[in-house]
Amino acid sequence: MSFDTSVDTLANVITIVALMRFPLPLTTKIAGYMIAQKLRGTKKFATVLQLEPLHTCNLTCTGCGRIREYSTSLKDMMSLEDCLGAAEECNAPMISICGGEPLIYPHIEALVKGLLEQKRIVYICTNAMFMRKKMREWLASRVSTQKEFVESKITALVQAGLISEKDATEIRKGPKDPAKPTIGPSTWMYWNVHLDGLERIHDLIVEREGVFKECILAIKMAKILGYQVATNTTIYKETDMQEVEQMFDYLSDLGVDGHTISPGYEYDAAKKDMVKRLNLQPENFFLTRKMTIEKFQKIEEWMQRYNLFGTPVYFEFLAGKRDLTCSAWAIPTRNIRGWKGPCYLMTDAHYSSYAELLEKTQWERYGVVNGVARDSRCENCMVHCGYEPTASLGLQAQRGDTWKTVKFNFGPKPKPTGLGSEVLAFNGVTSGNGHLTGKRAEASAQAS
Repeated sequence: MSFDTSVDTLANVITIVALMRFPLPLTTKIAGYMIAQKLRGTKKFATVLQLEPLHTCNLTCTGCGRIREYSTSLKDMMSLEDCLGAAEECNAPMISICGGEPLIYPHIEALVKGLLEQKRIVYICTNAMFMRKKMREWLASRVSTQKEFVESKITALVQAGLISEKDATEIRKGPKDPAKPTIGPSTWMYWNVHLDGLERIHDLIVEREGVFKECILAIKMAKILGYQVATNTTIYKETDMQEVEQMFDYLSDLGVDGHTISPGYEYDAAKKDMVKRLNLQPENFFLTRKMTIEKFQKIEEWMQRYNLFGTPVYFEFLAGKRDLTCSAWAIPTRNIRGWKGPCYLMTDAHYSSYAELLEKTQWERYGVVNGVARDSRCENCMVHCGYEPTASLGLQAQRGDTWKTVKFNFGPKPKPTGLGSEVLAFNGVTSGNGHLTGKRAEASAQAS
C-alpha cells in the first residue's frame, strides 16, 4: 500500500468516525463493557446508573412524582462519597445524574469531576435554569491559562445575547474560588436538557413561564463553548407529535447532539401528585400501551432523520412492531434512601447495596409478558429505563438484530434538517394566566 493510499484510508476512517451517530469512544466503551459482562457469564448487571443525589427542585413539573414521593426528604442529599461509591459499586459505564435538579446539588462539580476520573460517561439531566451560570463559572476558571480563548468566547456570547456585559466583566475577574472544580466541555459528558415541546407546551408542563426560552439560551451557549448537548422528551396523551417533530427540526439546527424520547405513563407517585396537588385526572394526561403505540408510529422514520439515542429494537417496540420484557435491573436508581426497587418509577423497597437490590427483588413479579401484566402497575409502562436494556443487551434478540443495531450505532449521524428556521418555537405562554399569542408571541420569537 502506497503512502498516499494509507493517508487516504486514514482520512476516510477519521471522516467516518466524525460523522458517526455516536462518538466512537463512548460507543466502544459501552460495547466493550457489555461484551465483557457476557463473557464472564454475568446474568444481571448495570448498564446505566440513575443517580439522584437530591430531590430538591426549583420547578414543579406536571407528571413528576418526585414532588409527592420524596416530599418529606426534599432537603436531604447524598454525600459526595456515597455518590461516587454508588458508581463504583454497580460499575455502570454511564451515569445519569438526575433528581430533583442536579445543578442545585452543592457538590455537583466535584461529582462530575470524580465520575469522569472514574472513566464514566456522564449525563447531567437538567431543566437548564442554572446551566448558563455553571458555564460562566467554567469560562472564568480558564482566564489565567487561556485568556485569548476566553476573550473570543466572551465576544461571541455577548454578540449572541447569551451573556450580558456585566456577566462578561465577572468572567474576566476569574474564579471566585480557584480551588473549586468547574464543569467544562468533555467528550465523556453531556448536558441532557429536559424539553417536552415548544415554548407554550413546555412552559405549561414545567408550570413556569420562561423556562423554554432559558433552555434554548443555555443550549446555544453550550454549543458555542464546545459542550455536548442532548435533550430528553417525555410524550403524554395530549402531546402533539407533529410539534415534537418541529422541535427536533429546531434543535437539530441548533447543533444539539442527540435526543432521548420516552412515553409517560401513570406510575403511582405521579398519579398521587396530579390528583392531590393539581386536582387533575391522570387518565387525561398519561399514556396507555395502546396510546403509546399510536403516538410512536413515526419513530422509525424519526430515527433516520434525527439523532435519537436508543436502539432500533426499542423503537420497534414503541411502534408496536415487536414485544419486549422489562429488564429494570440494568438501569438501577440510587438515591438518598438507597437503591430503589424495583425500578425508577416504582418503589417497593430501598436496599443498602446494588447486590442486595439484585438478590432480594423478585424480578419475576414485574413487567408485562405476552401481553399480561405481572403487576398491575406495569400494565402501561413502555419506558426506556425498563425496556431499552432488553433491546441493547439482546435479551430477546431476533435474527438480524445485531447487524441492525451495529448499522444504527456506527451509521452516519443525521444532518440538521434545515427546517428549524420555519418553526415558531417561541409560540407564547403565561403559565396559569392564559397564553401569549399573536404579535406578542411573534415578538418573543424575533427577540430570540
